[in-house]
Amino acid sequence: MLKHKDHFHGSDLEKIEEIYHIQKEDITSFSANVNPLGISPLLRDTLSKHLDAITTYPDREYAKLRKSICDYTGAEFDNIIVGNGSTELISLFIQTTHPQKALILGPTYSEYEREIALEGGQTLYYPLKEEENFQMNVEDFCSHLNDSLDLLVLCNPNNPTSTAISRKEMRRILDRAMQYGISVMVDETYEEFTDAGSKISSIPLTNNYNNLIVLRGISKFFAAPGLRLGYAVTGNPDLLKYINTRKNPWTINSLAEIAGCIMFSDKEYIEKTRALITSERNRLYQLLRTWKHVKVYPSCSNFLLVKILREDVTSEMVFEHCIRKGLMIRDCSTFPFLDNSFIRFCVMSPEKNDELVEALKELDLF
Repeated sequence: MLKHKDHFHGSDLEKIEEIYHIQKEDITSFSANVNPLGISPLLRDTLSKHLDAITTYPDREYAKLRKSICDYTGAEFDNIIVGNGSTELISLFIQTTHPQKALILGPTYSEYEREIALEGGQTLYYPLKEEENFQMNVEDFCSHLNDSLDLLVLCNPNNPTSTAISRKEMRRILDRAMQYGISVMVDETYEEFTDAGSKISSIPLTNNYNNLIVLRGISKFFAAPGLRLGYAVTGNPDLLKYINTRKNPWTINSLAEIAGCIMFSDKEYIEKTRALITSERNRLYQLLRTWKHVKVYPSCSNFLLVKILREDVTSEMVFEHCIRKGLMIRDCSTFPFLDNSFIRFCVMSPEKNDELVEALKELDLF
């Protein structure tokens, strides 16, 4: 057992190497929530033909890239801004708006609170309830909005609960937020993993609400975290102007710009990804819900939140057992409102998913 309280992000494979003496190439990361298919085949086959692009500066306006995003998402061209990963855009948005008091979900991704704190703001949490499978009660949530707040942050689908707010419900939230002058930032990192026709994305709403900004990146769905490419959509021209004023030029390199244009057009890869995630997510959910020593929560994205029901087994014990088999899950005990009975893991290939299932069985969780 670890004597220190280390919790690992899905990208912390070097730390795993150091502590567990396992080569990172031998680790299957169920923690990073990255597409198990790897990068787009179209990107793999064609990017090398564009290596000479690094001899010139990218287009300062990234017009071709933004046009590709426009075609992929249906967003208005003029409403799109690109950045060095969605992380940069989160930072720029918060630096631009200087929120004094923000409301975020609990549990959720920790970077929001960190960025708000760096700007001197205060963060309040709206706790999602376990007895409601961590699904938001929108009417109750809206009753907590008031004029003391100036920012609302929603991860949709939410990490780590994999629950989501429908577009219809988001309209209710945006309408209430507008009454109090609250800006709304929606992080759609995992939206592309949801079922086709689910109507979760808030991008269409940017045409009607100027208090909304929607963020996405390519790290998870397109399995390209190293390219550091993100984008945001907002119908607020003043906000776009302010962010562009603060944003450094050429934060996206030439190859990442070209890669974005290629991968967003790989329809076969996109459809194959969604089919795999939907099939394996449903298979794992149906299997785990039959186990008496765990509770698996309904998921609409590419990962599952699971509660361990045995008092003598903790999330740290499960992490330790799995990592020694080269399988890295997420110990969720550091998320707000979760404890050491919660773990999270993403959907991988059927073969790797079966390996994880067998590892969990060895802990007598079935």
